[in-house]
Amino acid sequence: MATGTSADKARRAHPVRQAAKAGRIPWALGLPATVAAILAVLPLGYLAVRALEHGPRYAWDIVATERTAVLLGRSIGLAAVVVAACLVLGVSLAWLTTRTALPWAGGWAVLVTLPLAVPSYVAAFAWLSAAPQLAGFAGAALSLTLVSFPYVHLPVAAALRGTDPAQEEAARSLGLGPVRTFWRVTLPQLRPAAAGGSVLVALYVFSDFGAVSLMRYDTFTRGIYTSYRASFDRTPAAALSVVLVALTVALVAAEARTRGRAAYTRTGTGTARPADRASLGKWLAPSLSWCGAVTAAAVVFPLGTLGYWLAAGDSATWDPARLAETAWATLGVAAAGAALTTVLALPIGVIAARHRGRVAHLLEQAAYAGHALPGITIALSLVFFAVRYAHPLYQELPLLVGAYAVLFLPVAVAATRAAVLQAPPVLEDVARSLGRGPWRVLREVTVPLAAPGVAAGAALTFVVCMKELPATLLLRPTGMDTLATRLWTETGVGSFAAAAPYAAALILLAAIPSYLLGRHRT
Repeated sequence: MATGTSADKARRAHPVRQAAKAGRIPWALGLPATVAAILAVLPLGYLAVRALEHGPRYAWDIVATERTAVLLGRSIGLAAVVVAACLVLGVSLAWLTTRTALPWAGGWAVLVTLPLAVPSYVAAFAWLSAAPQLAGFAGAALSLTLVSFPYVHLPVAAALRGTDPAQEEAARSLGLGPVRTFWRVTLPQLRPAAAGGSVLVALYVFSDFGAVSLMRYDTFTRGIYTSYRASFDRTPAAALSVVLVALTVALVAAEARTRGRAAYTRTGTGTARPADRASLGKWLAPSLSWCGAVTAAAVVFPLGTLGYWLAAGDSATWDPARLAETAWATLGVAAAGAALTTVLALPIGVIAARHRGRVAHLLEQAAYAGHALPGITIALSLVFFAVRYAHPLYQELPLLVGAYAVLFLPVAVAATRAAVLQAPPVLEDVARSLGRGPWRVLREVTVPLAAPGVAAGAALTFVVCMKELPATLLLRPTGMDTLATRLWTETGVGSFAAAAPYAAALILLAAIPSYLLGRHRT
């Protein structure tokens, strides 16, 4: 005998989807997600409290100075130059490797993404040791450009592969030449991808500490660090951090306003036909030279410089025991940071993928709060928190691991959310209909289904934790060094031969999970 209407049956058959539509979040997800969100927004609370600790006028007197104006101009100028250079490199290389008959195009496409594995301070170390006269703006701009142009190249190359060539062919049939077709038809379609990559590059420049410190070029991040070290009063450092956060928010808002509601999509059905690769003709040799020059400057030169200094080192500069100890400490703290970040990201990623509503949206947005803050600002906030409210944690390992979690929570949340979205929700519905509670559904169904994607996010988090510098400098326990901090210390006193083993070990250890991650995604 039939019982209930079809709508009633649907509600009973799909309790997870009905709860998601209603915005109800099970406590098994909501409680840990709330804890993670509070940890993520803690730095913003610190900035508000610390910057206004002595009153708004005191904070304004710190900000409204010639030094702040100089730091602002230097940071914006450096970001503008690096973004412009990355646009030239990223768009040109993307075009050559995806739309032309460039010999060994696939190999070049891989080579020009490898700079992502080179930390900015390693690139700065390589150039500074080979050409000390580059110290300053030129060296900082060169180092940051060569490690960050893949942020533009990757999305632009993806856009070129996904763009239907029919519009370009129509323009050519109407008499437009190759150059005019590129500027009037192709380039406007690449605008969203290029703009998004440019914002990532600018944010990277604003938050960079290693390259500008080694090149001795004062920007906001170096100014904040200097202010922190020069005085027991942390208010000036917090006030400068607020300006940097405001600059970051303004940049993101400007990009969103410029992008507007523009969309560049196909209106037909089916799959876009791949574009015919254009013959380079007389431009073949210059194109190969261009790809070779960029690869040589961004990949070969840093590795060659490390090889030179490794060969130049002797028993007076090499300390294998200390290198092994530092490498082991780096692996341990990076593993702890990746583990905590993944655990905190899991409930937020599941909520973002399976639930809708204001609470779910707020939790997801809170997780991304650390993305707008440089590592040095997050480190300052956690120092303030530990000194005021949790003194036993000050300069202890848990505080450093917590900083990694705040900094890189967006990386793990994005990976978890994508992995959960790919898992069939009907299996969770079946588990709930069989009497499983939310916690058991998460543990026995959701997590196993999303495990590969979550593991990939954890591997990526592990890599970025290994390379992190400013937060590690401020928060590491007394007597503990990582490869990044040891490299920074040695290069700061000009001991390039002593720094080379730490740089080489860092790249080697970071390359292993990066390679495994690349194989997983291919």
